[in-house]
Amino acid sequence: MAFEGLSDKLSAVFKRMRNKGKLKESDIKEAMREVRLALLEADVNYKVTKEFVANVTAKAVGDEVLESLTPAQMVIKIVNDELTTLMGESNARLNFQSKPPTIVMMCGLQGSGKTTHSAKLALHFKGQGKRPLLVACDVYRPAAIDQLKVVGEQAGVPVFEMGQDDPVEIARRAVLHAKDHGNDLVILDTAGRLHIDETLMGELQTIKSTVQPHEILLVIDSMVGQDAVNVAEKFNETLGIDGVILTKLDGDTRGGAALSVRAVTGRPIKFVGTGEKLDELEPFYPDRMASRILGMGDVLTLIEKAQSDFDQKKALEMAQKMKANTFDFNDMLEQMQQLKKMGPLSSVMNMIPGVAGKLKDEDAEQGERELKKVEAIILSMTPAEREKPALINPSRKRRIAAGSGTEVSDVNRVLKQNDQMQKLFRSVAGGSKKGGKRRRNPFAGMGGMGMPPGGMPF
Repeated sequence: MAFEGLSDKLSAVFKRMRNKGKLKESDIKEAMREVRLALLEADVNYKVTKEFVANVTAKAVGDEVLESLTPAQMVIKIVNDELTTLMGESNARLNFQSKPPTIVMMCGLQGSGKTTHSAKLALHFKGQGKRPLLVACDVYRPAAIDQLKVVGEQAGVPVFEMGQDDPVEIARRAVLHAKDHGNDLVILDTAGRLHIDETLMGELQTIKSTVQPHEILLVIDSMVGQDAVNVAEKFNETLGIDGVILTKLDGDTRGGAALSVRAVTGRPIKFVGTGEKLDELEPFYPDRMASRILGMGDVLTLIEKAQSDFDQKKALEMAQKMKANTFDFNDMLEQMQQLKKMGPLSSVMNMIPGVAGKLKDEDAEQGERELKKVEAIILSMTPAEREKPALINPSRKRRIAAGSGTEVSDVNRVLKQNDQMQKLFRSVAGGSKKGGKRRRNPFAGMGGMGMPPGGMPF
């Protein structure tokens, strides 16, 4: 998980500060030394780290902080604000032209995930009503064109290709094709190399001068650490990039690239790849990322993921079923499958304040296993049993356990949890009256996600 090491170290530093209560200037300076080491270990650029620590220290040793009733909290706020500033302060959007098509040139080293993220970007904007066109300008890497066709088909986006022709001519013809066929977004998947060389840069510069892209996005593998910043700096000097897409932010990465690239190049991170699937691409919000790094969660992104991944019509139907106390195992199975669309349980939980930074990997893995076990048990039931759990007698329990590869005790536990849910729904269905006043429905405001307080009942 990105920033996990940095987040753990910063959390430990701030915990010691909170335990001290009143802070002295020496306490803050000692804490900042630890912050400096944590940033350097996370592969943050040395100059960026030095300036960051100096800025935080200058603001944190003032009388307003030291004499505050909650000095540790004020220091954390200062660090949060400085992290946000370091990464760009606000979300940098793609600049769409009033006269289409908008041309985006993707560039980067070979192996950075350029082709996949071209398709991810196309899918992202297709979901916003755009009509993207992917263009195969990488004519050197074996199977590059075929790869773009495959991911293009998965995204439901057309791919323009001319085989092993001149990449500059391919780009030029693709723009004309887009104008003729109503594509308002052209994404050029250009060639990469294993290292930066004059041939690569020369070709990219020629494509740039020929089609005049409105956005040049550099795709960087965040797991290469400090080298990612060096690559970004070189591409920016030669091409003049407009933004960065960081890939593999879900991997075992220290996160230094995300904290350094904007400060070194002056160019914003616009998107981050958070997984291998084509829909796992997120706009980059510096303030939300700072909040994640400090273990404070990311509620806004969680809400956006829920809104995009949960079917609103089904959510309303589910809310009505819960209110009418007709929620059965079919509904629970559907809710679990909707929840899985939001990504790994660990990434979802780490967006929740109070949980973020505290969930251990083994706990997340255990949770994933439990979800799969419950899903297997429900899938082993007949349609009638899912609708009427009362039908499940001891012999049926043995059959369900055998079919799901679980124990009868596991089946009993799931049935008991379902029974507890039904009792909970009965107690709030229609809102019971107490003292002449209507009780507030505890599920109100949960967006129809179908989850009682505390999350899913397993």
